Amino acid sequence: MNESGAQSGPTALRIILGAHLRRMREAAGISRSDAGWEIRSSESKVSRMELGRVGFKERDVRDLLTLYGLDDSDERERLLALAREANNPGWWHRYGDVLPSWFHSYLGLESAAALIRSYELQFVPGLLQTQDYVRAVVQLGRGLVTAEEVERRVTLRTSRQDVLTRPSPVRLWAVIDEAVLRRPIGGVKTMMMQLDHLIEMSHLPNITLQVMGFGAGGHAATGGAYSILRFPEPDLADVVYIEHLTSALYLDKLEDLDQYTATMEALCVAAPPPNKTRDILAGIRRDFDDV
Repeated sequence: MNESGAQSGPTALRIILGAHLRRMREAAGISRSDAGWEIRSSESKVSRMELGRVGFKERDVRDLLTLYGLDDSDERERLLALAREANNPGWWHRYGDVLPSWFHSYLGLESAAALIRSYELQFVPGLLQTQDYVRAVVQLGRGLVTAEEVERRVTLRTSRQDVLTRPSPVRLWAVIDEAVLRRPIGGVKTMMMQLDHLIEMSHLPNITLQVMGFGAGGHAATGGAYSILRFPEPDLADVVYIEHLTSALYLDKLEDLDQYTATMEALCVAAPPPNKTRDILAGIRRDFDDV
């Protein structure tokens, strides 16, 4: 296994291993149903394994490799080692009490990504939120939230942001709707500090920000906010992530990727270029001075 794979985190490793198993099964001409029978399980379990949606039992992987006719001992051991690593919990596992189950997969993909492109029209991108902004967002529409839960969510969000400053940082390219920057979530002071933070973060070489101004009128992303994640491993296809109130969609079919990528490109063309962003942010911040 290459070094980048070893650093990818459990979600990405499960997807990589699942893709290997799918290709070997198809090359061997074996159905998912027969593969499920071999590991004392079901066709749907094999499907979930191949999509990286579940953990792997080492015994199941060993039995499938035998069924698919893999005799190369070094390759078998490499894939079994991959299965063991894929079962290690991510750092976010300890926040399971404040994390919805459908968000675990995204955190794994986020930590493994080389490039994240996002369009936001409701909130500042999570990786760029200040602690006070996070606190305000956490409490929106949740009724009474204990102070302990709020702080655990803040810690989780700020821990995620380490991907931007680690030795091999994620590259983030975000297009933010102007409405996001003029909506004083947490109050005027919190929003002014958030704008200052965006200006500061925009100086990092791995962060590109654009603001989709009101003057742009209508634009391509009529379906709402989404992100596209790209990974360093050739075995991992891009993933489109769309978050809803109580669930999320993960799209990796080529036709979906093409459409969402084309829309993202259109957004980047329609928005003022990145070299104008700091001036735009500073102008919006000055408007808050008058509030």
